Amino acid sequence: MNCSHIEFCTDKTKIDLVQLQDLYKVTAFWAKNRSLSDIKIAITHSNPVVSVWDRQRLIGSARATSDGIYRATIWDVVIHPDYQGLGLGRKLVETIISHPLLNRVERVYLTTTHQQKFYQKIGFQENSTTTMVLYNRYPTPNELVKQSQSEEITAIV
Repeated sequence: MNCSHIEFCTDKTKIDLVQLQDLYKVTAFWAKNRSLSDIKIAITHSNPVVSVWDRQRLIGSARATSDGIYRATIWDVVIHPDYQGLGLGRKLVETIISHPLLNRVERVYLTTTHQQKFYQKIGFQENSTTTMVLYNRYPTPNELVKQSQSEEITAIV
């Protein structure tokens, strides 16, 4: 495939959130159920955000968060399956880590479920020392109703 017309963009305001949501559904089991409003919040609070375009079609994306000097984390690296194996994923990750907001950062983290070998080729190493995570879970509407009912019963007794 000729990739000479593929463009990488660091202007997150150009991202079509509907296309990004569709891209997540096609490429990422971990992002299939993300809502447009949540995707918008994630993009808004991330910097840099890099998108990959085949003319008007969004075919790739990645985002990062960072303090600009000590730590950064790369999130949501995706390339549409039709474009995988062409070096675009590697270029996407290299574009994000060479961005001025990340290129001086002491440590760049990312989480991946199945793509360790891909990231190792770029220079990432497995790290067994940073394995802690807090699952911040919000109650569902049904749980809130049950909690409210339980509190009412406790108040009556």
